[in-house]
Amino acid sequence: MRIGDLARETGVSRRLLRYYEEQGLLRPARLPNGYRDYGDADVAAVRHIRAMLGAGLPTSVIARLLDCVHDDGGRMVPSGCQGMAGSLRRERRRIAETIERLQTSQRALDSLLAAVTEQR
Repeated sequence: MRIGDLARETGVSRRLLRYYEEQGLLRPARLPNGYRDYGDADVAAVRHIRAMLGAGLPTSVIARLLDCVHDDGGRMVPSGCQGMAGSLRRERRRIAETIERLQTSQRALDSLLAAVTEQR
């Protein structure tokens, strides 16, 4: 299937699909005319990429973990690659630290807002 077909099948724009290819997440075959040729495995890969992005993983981590998952009836299932759990734990810690920083910022803004509203 061509890139437009993959875009329709997955709901992901052509531009994003090209970006995924640039990041090494998709590796379509090339037809003699240079067009990309995607298969069913690419449809599943795009679903997995979207799920991992939704979990907050950056594309660099997804590139390492994408081969560690497979599709089971439209559901992403981990294959248990060595180092996968460690990578996921690191990313979870990174996200937790980001949440903590954002909560600190939120509390500081709440204090400023309270001070401003008290002056009125």
